[in-house]
Amino acid sequence: MLDLKFIRENFALVQEGIRRKNAAVDLEEVRRLDNKRRELIVAGDEKKAGLNKLSRDIASLMKEGKSADELKKKGKELSSEIGALDEGRKNVEALLKEALLRIPNIPHKDIPTGDASCNRPIKEWGGESVFDFVPRDHIELANDLALVDFERGAKIGGSGFVLFTGTGASLVRALINFMLDLHSDAHGYSEVFPPFLVRRECMTGTGQLPNLEEDMYRTSTDDLFLIPTAEVPVTNMYREEILPESRLPLYHTAYSACFRREAGSYGKGTKGLVRVHQFDKVELVKFVKPEDSYSELERLLKDAEEVLRLLELRYRVMMLASGDLSFAAAKCYDIEVYAPGMKRWLEVSSCSNFEDFQARRSNIRLKRKDGSVEFVHTLNGSGVALPRLIIALLEQHQQKDGSVTVPRALQKYWRNHERIQRRP
Repeated sequence: MLDLKFIRENFALVQEGIRRKNAAVDLEEVRRLDNKRRELIVAGDEKKAGLNKLSRDIASLMKEGKSADELKKKGKELSSEIGALDEGRKNVEALLKEALLRIPNIPHKDIPTGDASCNRPIKEWGGESVFDFVPRDHIELANDLALVDFERGAKIGGSGFVLFTGTGASLVRALINFMLDLHSDAHGYSEVFPPFLVRRECMTGTGQLPNLEEDMYRTSTDDLFLIPTAEVPVTNMYREEILPESRLPLYHTAYSACFRREAGSYGKGTKGLVRVHQFDKVELVKFVKPEDSYSELERLLKDAEEVLRLLELRYRVMMLASGDLSFAAAKCYDIEVYAPGMKRWLEVSSCSNFEDFQARRSNIRLKRKDGSVEFVHTLNGSGVALPRLIIALLEQHQQKDGSVTVPRALQKYWRNHERIQRRP
């Protein structure tokens, strides 16, 4: 959420940020509601001052033994008018709060302006895979190696739900453990295991609500949401808290299943493991001092990159253009792995700096050593998401005989297997 005072003082800047994000937000309506709220406050304060004076006049008359009936009648009228103004102010404030929640974060000034076609390549690592055969896609490989049962997954949960079996199931577990250990032991993150269901205010705090509610799975009885990412519960660990400066930076890593309805995405690259409704992911979340957040973003990116380097996977990093940023992000890098069987790049991680946008929505503050209080900056990144990671692992490391080699860094997490091959 943007600070209302900031919007008033930087109206043109915020309008430009909304334009750069291609967001459908009427900022003039926000200004109108803000002005109306202030008018009602001024009018209410004037009426309350009048009522206070009237109360003093009534007291004086009664002290003198004179009738105050006429003034008491006026007092009741003033009280009724004050009540109506207060009620009107509350209604306007509710509308203003709803409008503020729909304003996206302002894109960082240094990122490209435009849609996804304007995303800027930053780096690429790993050479192009060279095959002396025609590489197959992950669906064919997963079926031949009995890693995934797509048909039974759909039978259980419907389209977009996947059943990993046998070696495939143990591969998922090995990758999760590998990434959690890497981020905990080598990168200094503290591991947590959060709930997979969260309250509405948690989803609002991280920016999924109200705009993206149709993409979320929700339990109607309890109004709880299945998390779209561990970013939501981990960020909300410190909701409504004040963190002493000495505790920052705070780094957390977490595994979770993730649930996304992906409303309107059908037919848009939904083949195999590319886009599913439930998937596994290891998340990285940071709480930092404002002056450190952009250097922390670069470190976050490197932490996510190391997963792919250790797994010997070709990848590239893209700086997202303003129109491709998420609602809450000010700056974001996407990490994409290459799938040679599908002949396309696939995003496996987004590393984002939200500045104080989420912290203001969640009321997560920092107390400086001098006693001053301000909002922390939050960051998060996938470290990384599994379905597309598995696609790249299978397609980049496939062999002519149909087997898949296992990168050395993963072998110790997977019974020291050096190769995935179909059991006789």
